[in-house]
Amino acid sequence: MITNAYAQAATAPSGSDSLIGMLPIFAMFILLYFLMIRPQMKKSKEQKLMLDALQKGDEVVAMGIIGRITKIGDGYIGLEVADGKIIHMQRQAVTTLLPKGTFNDVTK
Repeated sequence: MITNAYAQAATAPSGSDSLIGMLPIFAMFILLYFLMIRPQMKKSKEQKLMLDALQKGDEVVAMGIIGRITKIGDGYIGLEVADGKIIHMQRQAVTTLLPKGTFNDVTK
């Protein structure tokens, strides 16, 4: 009534089959690199170059605060946020370099 069931002999996967199986993983890594890692590295490099090029008199945005750089040290800057009002903050807090004259337009 019930027939015997026999197991099929196991075959070892060939080298090309395992390589084809790994192909989607490699493709996802390459896609991840070009869509996320590479643009982030480029943006980080541009930020570092901007921070290294800061000089006295530049108008910047640091932590959402607009001001003019009055003093530059190795790790800190003096930022004039109003007439005679200077705050000190880390150089890495600077996010954007503004065009000249922006600070005067905003404080009026």
